[in-house]
Amino acid sequence: MKGITICICGLAGSGKSTLAKRIAKHYGLKYRSGGDALKALALERGYKVGGRDWWESEEGMRFLRERMDKLDFDREVDRRLLEFAREGNVVLDSWTMPWLFDGGFKVWLEVSEEVRAERIAKRDRLSVEEALRSLRERERMTKAIYKRLYGYNLGEDLEPFHLIIDSNILSADEVFEAFRMVIENLLPRLRIEAGKPIRL
Repeated sequence: MKGITICICGLAGSGKSTLAKRIAKHYGLKYRSGGDALKALALERGYKVGGRDWWESEEGMRFLRERMDKLDFDREVDRRLLEFAREGNVVLDSWTMPWLFDGGFKVWLEVSEEVRAERIAKRDRLSVEEALRSLRERERMTKAIYKRLYGYNLGEDLEPFHLIIDSNILSADEVFEAFRMVIENLLPRLRIEAGKPIRL
C-alpha cells in the first residue's frame, strides 16, 4: 500500500464517503474529500455549513447554484486534490479525480437512483419523494458543472475505473469487505487496466 492513491467515486447516497473513510483508517492512509473541500470554500464565503445533509438543504443548493456561475471554485478544489493524489498514501472521495488524475486505483460504486434516495431519506429524515426530488436537482447541476469544466458525464462515463462494485443490495460492511478482498488478494497480483474493470 506504500505510495498508493485510491480514488473512490459514486453518486450521492452510494456510500463512497463511508467506504473511503473506512479504507483510509484500515490501511493507515490519509483521507481527503472533494465535498469537504467545497464545504470549506462555502464557509469562507459566509454560508452556514453543517451536517452530512447540508448539500440537500436550501443553503447547500444555493451554493451549488453559485458554483455553476463561478467554476473557479471547483477548479481550486481539484487543484488541491491533485496535489494530494500525486503525493500518494491517500484515499480520495471525489467526483473528479478518477478523470483528472492519471494514476492510482479507481473504484466506482454502482447504486440505483431508488436505493440512493431511500438511503438519503433515512439519513436525513426526509420522505423518499423529497429525497428523490432533491437528489435529481442536485445531480442535474453537479453533472452540468463537470461537463462544462472537463467534458465527462458523471455517472455514465466509467472509462477511468478499475473496479465497479454493485452495492445495491450490499451493506456498508459487505462493500468494505469486497473492496478489502480486491486490495489484498487481487491488486498485488494483477495489472488491472482502466477501461477493463473488474465487476463485483
